[in-house]
Amino acid sequence: MSSNRGSGSRNLRRNALEFGRTFVVMPKGTHQATIVWLHGIGEKGSSWTQILETLPLPNIKWICPSAPTRQVTLFGGYPCTAWFNMESMSEDACDDLEGLDASATHVANLLISEPDDVKLGVAGFSMGAAVALYSATCRALGQYGNGNRYPINLSVAVALSGWLPCSRNLRNRVGVSQEALRRASSLPILLCHGKVDDVVEYKLGEKSAQTMYSAGFQSVTFRTYNGLGHYTIMEEINDVCSWLIACLGA
Repeated sequence: MSSNRGSGSRNLRRNALEFGRTFVVMPKGTHQATIVWLHGIGEKGSSWTQILETLPLPNIKWICPSAPTRQVTLFGGYPCTAWFNMESMSEDACDDLEGLDASATHVANLLISEPDDVKLGVAGFSMGAAVALYSATCRALGQYGNGNRYPINLSVAVALSGWLPCSRNLRNRVGVSQEALRRASSLPILLCHGKVDDVVEYKLGEKSAQTMYSAGFQSVTFRTYNGLGHYTIMEEINDVCSWLIACLGA
């Protein structure tokens, strides 16, 4: 069920970190949607393919890229697969805008050649969820953090055990444009978080959902799970599947 695909990083600057291998789970039914699934820190694209292959979503194609290997300040400079660098796990952290833009661009490049009649989405776990939410803000604003145009018409974004990077002043940035407000309000976003997550604290996930809603993302759904740590369970996966079917009809 899995196949390999090119890195799709043609728009990244020449000396950027190299993205790893990309895995694809093809739809078993009619191809109605394509979703890029982004793994957590230290994982790779194949880490989630086994779960995605078994989901009762026969009309969705899943693209699972692998993050570059980079030194992560939070881990004392230890090299691991990561979508961006991070110094701390808090809403006040200094965000690696260049790394976020590179990863969001990589995701967009993986989606840009999909058929016009196929709905597009981005989802992820932990750090991958952070990039998914960042991509959602880029879609609303119509541009990346560096000002370059964001080219993808996202239909959904899903974040498991994640957080929203670059959350400061999001409301002001979205609110200056009626078009950005329109795009934000019409984009369905699902955030799921465990109440006992000891890696990405529950309050950070909750704050992220609140920040997005107050910034104009009116279609935000925040689901919580008692006793769930920094991993996933079938209850959460089933909720994701039901939500995707409702949003995409796939």
